[in-house]
Amino acid sequence: MSKEIPYKIYLEEQEMPKEWYNVRADMKKKPAPLLNPGTHQPMTLEELSGVFCEELAKQELNETDAFIEIPEEIRNFYKMYRPSPLVRAYCLEKKLGTPAHIYYKFEGNNTSGSHKLNSAIAQAYYAKKQGLKGVTTETGAGQWGTALSMACSYFDLDCKVYMVKCSYEQKPFRREVMRTYGASVTPSPSMETNIGRKMNADFPGTTGSLGCAISEAVEVAVSTEGYRYVLGSVLSQVLLHQSVIGLETKAALDKYGIKADVIIGCAGGGSNLGGLIAPFIGQKLRGEADYRIIAVEPASCPSLTRGSYVYDFCDTGMVCPLAKMYTLGSSFIPSANHAGGLRYHGMSSVLSELYDQKLIEATSVEQTAVFEAAQQFARVEGILPAPESSHAIRVAIDEALKCKETGEAKNIVFGLTGTGYFDMYAYAAYSDHTMTDYIPTDEEIAASLAKAPKF
Repeated sequence: MSKEIPYKIYLEEQEMPKEWYNVRADMKKKPAPLLNPGTHQPMTLEELSGVFCEELAKQELNETDAFIEIPEEIRNFYKMYRPSPLVRAYCLEKKLGTPAHIYYKFEGNNTSGSHKLNSAIAQAYYAKKQGLKGVTTETGAGQWGTALSMACSYFDLDCKVYMVKCSYEQKPFRREVMRTYGASVTPSPSMETNIGRKMNADFPGTTGSLGCAISEAVEVAVSTEGYRYVLGSVLSQVLLHQSVIGLETKAALDKYGIKADVIIGCAGGGSNLGGLIAPFIGQKLRGEADYRIIAVEPASCPSLTRGSYVYDFCDTGMVCPLAKMYTLGSSFIPSANHAGGLRYHGMSSVLSELYDQKLIEATSVEQTAVFEAAQQFARVEGILPAPESSHAIRVAIDEALKCKETGEAKNIVFGLTGTGYFDMYAYAAYSDHTMTDYIPTDEEIAASLAKAPKF
C-alpha cells in the first residue's frame, strides 16, 4: 500500500546518486558508432580527444560499464541544488478534473534555471582536471550556455559561447547572465569563423541554427591552443551525466510505492529526455518492468517523427563526426521557434536507436498549443515553465484528459526541465496573439536530407 504522498517529494542528500547510469550497457543492440567524416571509420579515442576532453571522450566510447562513479567534487557541487524535487501537480489535476496522478521532476531550482547544469559542471570539471585554459560551446535558447558559464566560473575556466542568432536577439537577459559569469557570447552565424562567414554569405539574414553554432564552436576549439569543445546535448556522455534526473525520479517514486505508467519528456538533442528515462528504460531493456515513454518535439523541427534514420553530420559545417540518428539533414534551418533548445536537426544516437527499436514513442506539437499548456500550468502550479519543458506539459495534459474520458487513474510523470523567466518575449507573443505555427513541408525536409552523406 502506498504511503501518504506529500506535495513535494524530497530525497535526503545521502540518497543522491553516487554513480551515473550508462543505459548503453543494457542495450543488446548498441547505438551505431560515431564515424570519422573523412575515413567513415569509427572514431578512436585519440581522434575524439582532439575535440573533447580525454575523460569525456572515454565516456563517449564506453558501452560496457553500466555505472560510472561521479567524482566527489562534482557530487559536492550537485549538493547546492540536488536532489531536485519531484512534485505532485495536485492543482493541475483538479483543474483538469482528471483521475490521473501527475508528477513533474523540477530541474529549474538552480541559478542556471535548467537541467543543463548537471552536465556542465561535469564537463568543466574534466576540462580543469586536464589543465585546459577554456572551452567553447554553442547554445540555443541559452540554458546550456548559462549553465556552462556558471560551471566555468566555478573552475576558473574561460568560456566562449556561440548563441543561435534568433535566440541571441529574443533572449537578451539570458545572454547577460552568461556574460555576468564571465563568458563571451557571440551571435551565430558570426563573422569570426570560416563557417560563420560562409553561412552569412550563403543565407543572408539567416536566424541561425544549433548545427551552425556547433560548427563555429568546434572551429574555434580546434584552432585555439589549450581549448576543447563541449556540447550540452546529443552526445552519449551528456545523457550519462543527465541520468541523475531519472535516478532521483525513480528513487522518489519507489520511496512512496508509485509506479509510473507514462513518462514524458521534451526532445531536441535528447539530454533531458535521455536523463529522465534512463533507469526506466534500463528496466525495460532488462525485462523487469514496462513503461510507456513519449518523446515530444516541436512540429517545426520534427527529427524523430519526420526525419530519416541515417548517418549525418552533427553540425552544419560538416566538420564534426558522423552520427547515425534520426535527422532532418544538417543543412536544415528550423523556423525561429521560441523553444530554441529544441531547434536541432538530429536526435541523440541513443534515443534514436531506442525509438527505432520501438522502446519509446514520439509525437510533435505546434508552438501555440505548447504555450497554451504553459500558461495553463503557470496559472495553477505557480511556476512559469521554459518553452522547451512546455512541450512535455502539453502532452502530459493531453494524456491526463484521456484518463478523464476513460476513468483510468494513471501515474503520469514528466520532466520540467527549467523555468521560462527569460522567455517573456515568447509569452508576450502568445498573449498578444502574434505567435504563429510553422511546419516544414515534405519538400523542405527532403531537400535537406538529400545533402546527407551517402556511403
